[in-house]
Order: sequence, then C-alpha cells, then structure tokens
Amino acid sequence: MSENLAFNPNLILPVGTQVVTRVEIQDAAGEIVRRGTVGVIIKSPVDNSHAYRVQFPDGGEASLRRSELTIRSYWQQEGLQLPGAVLADFDLYECVIYRCIVGSRAYGLDHANSDIDRRGIYLPPADIQWSLYGIPEQLENKENEECYWELQKFLTLALKANPNVLECLYTPGVEMVMPLAEELLGIRSIFLSQLVYQTYNGYVMSQFKKLEQDIRTKGEFKWKHAMHLIRLLLSGITVLQEGFVPVRVEEHRQQLLAIRNGEMPWEAVNAWRLSLHRQFDAAFATTSLPERPDYEKANTFLIKARRSRV
Repeated sequence: MSENLAFNPNLILPVGTQVVTRVEIQDAAGEIVRRGTVGVIIKSPVDNSHAYRVQFPDGGEASLRRSELTIRSYWQQEGLQLPGAVLADFDLYECVIYRCIVGSRAYGLDHANSDIDRRGIYLPPADIQWSLYGIPEQLENKENEECYWELQKFLTLALKANPNVLECLYTPGVEMVMPLAEELLGIRSIFLSQLVYQTYNGYVMSQFKKLEQDIRTKGEFKWKHAMHLIRLLLSGITVLQEGFVPVRVEEHRQQLLAIRNGEMPWEAVNAWRLSLHRQFDAAFATTSLPERPDYEKANTFLIKARRSRV
C-alpha cells in the first residue's frame, strides 16, 4: 500500500490494508485496551462519513473513522519526516540560488492575462541535507506559480533532458542568480545530449495520442496543449542541430498563436507535427551532440555546491 494514500482523507482504503489506531480504544468498563494497535481493514465504507471495520491480531474488532487510523507503513515513516518547525527555522525559500521566468512569457506567447511562471533552484544548508530527515525535492507555491527544485533534483532532471528544466537554464528571463548558479549557467551545455531526441520525442508522441483520443471521445481538445507540443518539437530540432535550447519562439510565433487561438485546422496542425517529426529524425541522425550528457562534470559541480553550504 502506498504511503501517499495516508495524505488523502477522501480516498477509501481497501479491505486488507494494514492500519494503526490513532485513538485509545476502551472496553465496556472504560479501561484502555488498545493504543497504537495494528489491525487490518475487514470492511470499508462507501464514503468517509462512515466508519471502517478493523480486526486486530487477537480477533477483536472496532469501528474507526478515517481520522482515527493511519496506514501502518506511513505510521512507521512519520518520525522520519522533516518537522515543520525545522523548516520554519531555516525558511528554505531563503536558500533559493536561482530564479527565472518560464512558460508563455518566456516564450513570447503571453497575453494580458498570462500568469508569470517562476522556476529555479534552491540549495539547503548542509545540516538539513545531511540530517536523518532529508529535504524536500522541490518547494512549490501554486498560488504564486513558483517551483524551486533542490539542486540535486534539478541536475538529475537536466541530465535526463527534461524540457522544463533545460529551458530554465536557457531562458532569457533570469530574475536572480547567485554565484553558484551563475557557474552552473556557464557549464549548461554539459546537459545537452542525444537524450533530447528520446525525451522530447516520447513526450510529444504520447501527448498527441491523448489529443487525438480527446478528439475521438469528446470532439474537442485544448489548443494550448497542441501549441506547446509543436513548440517543443521545434525546440528539440534546434537543440540537436545547433547545441542550445531556444526559449523565445521568434519566427514561429504567429503560427503558434494561430494554433492556440484555434485558427489553424487540426489537420494542418497534425501535418506540421509529422513534418517536424521527420526533421527531428534527420537532426538526430546528423547531430554532433554526445550520446550522453557529462555526468562527471555535473557530479563535480554538485559536490562543490554541497561543500559550500557546510
């Protein structure tokens, strides 16, 4: 059973799930007979306004609501979660070393109501990094459209040619850059490899399949998604041919906006996609990019960064 289930109070836990009681259970005389007891769900409710029937190793049973029990595997992990007080003391947002603007405003595809999407990197103090609790892989503030990856997570995603992360390294919309992040930008080419072909192509193909399915089942789809998938193909071709990640769409702006506004027929969009796939294949066959990114340089940078926070 996934520990993530414990975080969703609206999810009905299935029969057979091992749980731990969070409340004291008394007998008829008022004596506490169970506290933190392991049991197994033998009957699940149809919704969370009703109780679960839980059986214990001694054969006893009890009716417990969702708030009165925890999945056993999650109970074991609770002590290993970073206490909120520790996070508050350090304020990890103060550890951000790089902040940039991505999304429509970085691409030059924004309009008056477009959000400002900010992404970046944070580097926590060594005391937290090395502690038993560890640190979150990312800090996310959905209200402000902000997301900051922990440095190791960011580097790992970049080495896998994650499009969103690579765009962070090449966006012209840099708002804040600390010396370490500036050094990273100086070696950003180490992340560019032939993996761009597999990562970008796989993403585009799977997403277009979903768009086509929406057309068949719903008769419509989100034009914005189609626009960004075409943009991603255009970007991938440039990466393989020229060795950098284009963020501003420049010459293709009007065509991409036509797709977003639903002014280009789906047949034309799909024909353009197929043409771009052929160009992408050709660029892959002739690219001078290495087969793999430079893992060693990325690792050396990470170790140096870690040591700087001791």
